Amino acid sequence: MNDSNPLAGSFFCEDLGIELLEWANGRSVIALEVTQRLGNRLGMAHGGVIATLADQALGLAWRSAAPDRTPGGTINLNINFIAPGNGRLSAEGQLVKLTGSCAFCEGKIYNAQRELIATAQGAFSARRPKST
Repeated sequence: MNDSNPLAGSFFCEDLGIELLEWANGRSVIALEVTQRLGNRLGMAHGGVIATLADQALGLAWRSAAPDRTPGGTINLNINFIAPGNGRLSAEGQLVKLTGSCAFCEGKIYNAQRELIATAQGAFSARRPKST
């Protein structure tokens, strides 16, 4: 993981156009522009794009608070879609609790007008480094 940009080397995030805006102290903010290729048949952000944005924001939030932990992936992700989204979307993630092996986070996804379009909760594998 790159300390200055934890998204560096993630081709998937690069392909989607995800930008890192904030990453520190158990909080992250990321954004992307919903292009035609990221939309659904109605021209709105595909639900999978919103879920990916939420997953990334939550995962980055806990990693900013515990960079020594080994990220093992998403254990659970719950998304509540509130309104359709298009244009520039931003996602804010916040670490809620870090245990010995898991991180629990919550987040919100907004459109460019700061209208809430989704909420998210997630659990992540966050293993402590092995003692030598």
